[in-house]
Amino acid sequence: MITLGQVNTLEILRETDHGVYLIDEEDNEVLLPNRYVPKEFKIWDKLEVFVYLDNEERPVASTDMPYIMRDDFALLRCNQVTNYGAFLDWGLVKELFCPFKEQAFKMKPGGWYLVHCYLDEKTDRLVASSKTNRFLDNRELTVQQFDEVDLIVSHPSDIGMNVIVNKTHLGLIYKDQIFKDLSIGDKIKGIVKKIRPGNKLDIGLGQIGYRNIEPNAERIMNELHDNSGFLNLTDKSSPEAIKDVLQMSKKNFKKAIGTLYKQRQIEIKSDGIYLV
Repeated sequence: MITLGQVNTLEILRETDHGVYLIDEEDNEVLLPNRYVPKEFKIWDKLEVFVYLDNEERPVASTDMPYIMRDDFALLRCNQVTNYGAFLDWGLVKELFCPFKEQAFKMKPGGWYLVHCYLDEKTDRLVASSKTNRFLDNRELTVQQFDEVDLIVSHPSDIGMNVIVNKTHLGLIYKDQIFKDLSIGDKIKGIVKKIRPGNKLDIGLGQIGYRNIEPNAERIMNELHDNSGFLNLTDKSSPEAIKDVLQMSKKNFKKAIGTLYKQRQIEIKSDGIYLV
C-alpha cells in the first residue's frame, strides 16, 4: 500500500516521458517525476520515496524528504498567506497548507510555527495545524516514571515550558528546572520525573538515568522534586526527623544520599540537601 505523507519503498515499473512509475506489492502505481529520477537505474530497482499530492491533487513521489512527515511535529516557516490560509515551507515544491481554522494564532509570512502534519480525512490532503495540543493524549500513558524520552519544546506557560513527549503526550518542565535556553521547536532529551494525578507529566532535562538507583535514593529524589529541590536534612539530622520526612532509617538515609552524591545528582550542604 502506498501511504501519503510517509516514506515508501517502491520498485521501478516502467519509464515514460514524464518520469518513471513506481509500484508497490499491491500493484498500486505512482509517478516519480523526471527531476527525481536517478541518472542510472534498472527496472525493478527499489527506491525510497516520499508520497504526497501535487497541485492537481494527484499522488506523486519525491526522493527529496520533507522537514516534517505525517503524524509528526516540526517548526516550519510561513511563506505566504492567502484568502484560504497559510502555506508553509516543508522542503518540497508544493507548500504545506495550514487552514485558518487550524492556526492557534494568525500566521504571518516569514514567521516560524510549530505544527503537526496530518491527513485530512475529508479532503484526503496533508495539512498542517499549529493547534498541536489536540494531537496529544495523556489519557493512556505509554511512558513510566524515570523513562528517558524525546522532547519537542512546544510553548511557554506561567509555570514553565510545555513539551511534546515522544510525539504522543504533553509534559511540563517547571521554571526552576530549566537551566539552559529553550526555544520553540527544539528537540531534546529528557526524563519523566513524576506522573501526577490526571496523568500529568513532570519532565526533567538531560539523561539522569536514576532508574537504577536503590528505592531509598529514589524516594529522596521525589521529595526533592516536590520541595523545589531542597530538603532540610543532613547526615547530622536526628533519626526522628529523617523518619518523619522520608519514612526511612538514618542508616538507609545516609547510604542513599551517598549514592546520589556520587552520581552528582545532589549537593550536601550544612543546611540540607540540594538537587543539582
